[in-house]
Formats: sequence, structure tokens, C-alpha cells
Amino acid sequence: MQDNSLTKIGSNNLFMAYTHVAHDCIVGNHCIMANNASIAGHVHVGDHVIIGGMSGVHQFCHIGAHSFIAANALVLKDVPAYVMASGHPAKPFGLNSEGLKRRGFDSGIILSIKRAYKEIYRKKQSIDDALMAISAQGESSPELELFTHSIEKSTRGIIR
Repeated sequence: MQDNSLTKIGSNNLFMAYTHVAHDCIVGNHCIMANNASIAGHVHVGDHVIIGGMSGVHQFCHIGAHSFIAANALVLKDVPAYVMASGHPAKPFGLNSEGLKRRGFDSGIILSIKRAYKEIYRKKQSIDDALMAISAQGESSPELELFTHSIEKSTRGIIR
């Protein structure tokens, strides 16, 4: 990917001590990067993301809105919206349900996102099959679309 020489930081973010945002990154609004968290070049971070202390995000990764990266995590692939990730390398550990409740998400919306999460992560099927199953369920909301679009547009693959 070509260098576009633009690093863009949104509003109302908290960057704790010794955090690092490299070149050509886009960081959304209302994000928290705890002590020593680092994101490499060309990383995109959505709104309301929390990146725990001592975590690292590999170049060109996308971190979806409302996701939560645990302390000491190493993110090597994209993290879909709403997903909690932990480990070295990072793996999914459920939805950031508590964060969604705190931000006023309707319980019905959270339930539909949980059902979609189960299609992607709990059933032994391909991403394409899981996305078709989510679509076939007939549920639709901007919040659910944010989850599915963060998976569909992934070029690095998602954590699994």
C-alpha cells in the first residue's frame, strides 16, 4: 500500500503514557490507548475502541468500532467491530457487551449482534457461509451492519 502521509486522530481520545501511533494511522473518536500500547503504520482504529496496556497492533490492521483489546495482546489480523480480543497472538473472547450497555445500545440490538457473533465464531463454518447465514436471519440494523461490514471489508483476515 502506498504511503499517503496522513495520520488522523479523532476527538475525545485518551492516550496514556508512552503510547505510540505510527504513520498513516486513522484513530476514531472516544478511544483509549492504555500505557505502552502501540499501533504500527497504516492501522485504522474505529470509534470507542479500548486498547489495553502493553498491546501491539501490526501494520495495516483494522480495529473495528466498540472493540476491546486486552492488555499485552498482539493483534496480527483485523478485529471486527464489538469484539474483545486477547492473547499473543490475539484471539476473540466474546463481544464487548458491557461496553455496548454502557454506551446505551438497546438490548435487542446487542442480542442480534450476539447471534451474528455466534455464526462467525462458534459454528464451524467459513466466513462466507457465516455471513450468508447472518443475512438469511433477516435481522437488519445499522449496528449489525457495522459488524458484518467490518468482516466483509477485511483484507488481512479477521482474528479467529
